[in-house]
Amino acid sequence: MKQELDVQQLKDKIKYYENIINNMSAPVIPSVVPGTILIPIAGYMFKERFDMIQTKTLQYSAIHRDTERAIFDFTGVAVEDVASFDYNDLATEIFQLNSSLKLMGIRPIYVGFNPRFVREIVHAGIHVEIETYVSFRAALKKLLQESNQSLHSLG
Repeated sequence: MKQELDVQQLKDKIKYYENIINNMSAPVIPSVVPGTILIPIAGYMFKERFDMIQTKTLQYSAIHRDTERAIFDFTGVAVEDVASFDYNDLATEIFQLNSSLKLMGIRPIYVGFNPRFVREIVHAGIHVEIETYVSFRAALKKLLQESNQSLHSLG
């Protein structure tokens, strides 16, 4: 009986930590630019995690209907973090994310792809129509220019 209780307590603890990891692995952060959210992505990528990122972004956007743009920042993703991800599968995941957001009226923007990662995607012959910028700062600058604002005018 004690052993069964110990096993259940361990299962509960594992579930608790899995929830913490899931919440930390794809945070959705409101940006200084109104109607814009940031989703920083760092570390190891796999299909289930990418699906979770898509789900969390769509859920957030459904609740926060003023969301117009979603910036996905891949600065923290190294080539090794996607080594087990087939690049065709990765392109499919990005395409699905892009399509889902556009259907909700949200402009998806991607930043921070590192050169080696980009080279691997291009070398694999993968073609995905997405809006990209070198950095989060460059994307914000473009969005501010489009709305005739500056960071000073937001404060």
